[in-house]
This record gives sequence, C-alpha cells and structure tokens, in this order.
Amino acid sequence: MKVEVKKVDALKRELRFEIPKDRVNTVLDQVYAEIGKHAKIKGFRPGKVPRHILAGSHGKLAQEETIKKIIPQAYHEGIHQEQLNPIDLPEITDVALNDGILKFTATLDIRPEVKVGDYKGIKVARKDSTVTEEDINKTLEFFKKGRGEGGEIKIDDAFANGMGFPSLDEFKKALTRQLEMDKDRQNRIDIENQIVDHLIKNAKLIVPQSLVKRQLEHRLYDTLRRLKAQGMSDEDLKKKEEELRQGLDSVVERDVKVFLILEQIAKEEKIEAAGEHERVPEKVMEFLLKEAKWEEAK
Repeated sequence: MKVEVKKVDALKRELRFEIPKDRVNTVLDQVYAEIGKHAKIKGFRPGKVPRHILAGSHGKLAQEETIKKIIPQAYHEGIHQEQLNPIDLPEITDVALNDGILKFTATLDIRPEVKVGDYKGIKVARKDSTVTEEDINKTLEFFKKGRGEGGEIKIDDAFANGMGFPSLDEFKKALTRQLEMDKDRQNRIDIENQIVDHLIKNAKLIVPQSLVKRQLEHRLYDTLRRLKAQGMSDEDLKKKEEELRQGLDSVVERDVKVFLILEQIAKEEKIEAAGEHERVPEKVMEFLLKEAKWEEAK
C-alpha cells in the first residue's frame, strides 16, 4: 500500500492512498464468497454459482462492497504508519477502482498542539447572592402582571392563597429561597465564564475548522428540527438557517477552543471520567474552581 501525505496547512493533511491489486483481489474474493452464499440465480444452488456468473449479475455490488471494506482498514493503517493523530473523521474523496487498483484521498485535521498557559489560581469575583426586599417586590409585581389584572390586586394573604401558600409571609420565604437559588446558579455560570475567558486569553492553539464545521452543522440540525416541530414553515426555516449559521459560527469556534483547552488540562492533570455519566470537561471545571482564587465582587 502506498500513502502520500501532503501538508495543506498547519493542521490539515491530505493522504493519497493506492491499494495494490493483490490486496483488492483478496477482499474481492471474500465479497464474492459472501454474495454467492445468498445469491438466487436460476439453475444454480446458493453457494454453487460460478464466479463469472456472479460477476455478470452482481459485479457492481461486489466492487462497492470491496471499496467499503478496504477504505476504513487502509485509512487506519495509513494514519498509524504516518504517525498522525486526527481530531475528527476524514473526508474521503476521489475514490476510483481501475485495473484492480484502488485509489482514494483522505483529508483530515490533526489534533493541534495546545499550550494552556497558567490555569491554577485564576482570580474570580463572586457576586453576592443575598436577596433584597427590592428583589422580592419586583418579583411580586411580576406575579401581579402575570395574573392579568396588574394594579388591581393587593399583595396580601389572599394573594398568597391564590398562589398556593397559606400566608404572604410563607410565600415570601419560598420566594426568597427560590431567588437565592437562581442567583447562586447565575453566579456559578458567571464564575465559570470568568475562568473560560482567562483560559482563552492565555492559551495558544489553532482551532481545527473541520471540528467547528461538524459541531456547527450538528447544532443547526438540532435547532431547525426543534423549530420545525414548533410549526415553523419550510420557507421560514430556510431564512432562519442562514441567520442561525452566522450567529453560531463564532460561538461554536469558541466552544471548540474551550473543549480543547479543558481536554489538555485533563491530560496534564490526569483527570479522567470515573463512569459513563461523568464528563471530563465538567470534572476539569470543578478542579479549576477549587484551584481558583476567590474574592467578593465589588
């Protein structure tokens, strides 16, 4: 097997494969043997059909199956032989089987080198989670408007009863607990964003565009499918797709960059997922939060 490697850019590699006749014929023989077991041809029992008869009726199928079998095997042998570390699935093009020789091209992005910079002791500022009387009153006003009558409603025990609580005092206590939880959750997101911003600012890496493209298409598909389920027309979906594509492009690139940085930190700190429900990026973020220098936001 011949493999020629061409460096397209910093990460992209183009591998041109040439599979010799003897290997192609060996696989082709195996494929014909499988086809022959099940082929129904008048005058012959299954498994007893001569090769030239099978070639006449199933030749195209045999070639297609041979190509399907060889390409993945040859590709994995090739990247191992050339000591390449792909970050995603390759793009296979220029497939041709002529005179018994199979040729194809595999284009791929290799895993980039990631220099993460300092990631221990990141300074983070945590906002206060205290719920004020003003917070409570604003939320109560929101509930009033939600009831559709606005200013006509009095905030009293009767109002609390209508919300499913025995008294206004109990309703306010429950509201305070909920608002504290909401603030805590938002503050956690804010702190994680501070850490992510620091990591991106200090890391050095080239983002593989094939990975960005794959993630972008995946998110677009999910979003458009959800909008279609909500009743959006095909015409509006087409308009929305272009809008979403432009909006998601930079977001997805940032997310891929963060993923690669967290993956590198996991490698350096030997952080692994303990079970199928654990995710390495989440474990790395927990590690970074423990290592961070905390202070109260002014």
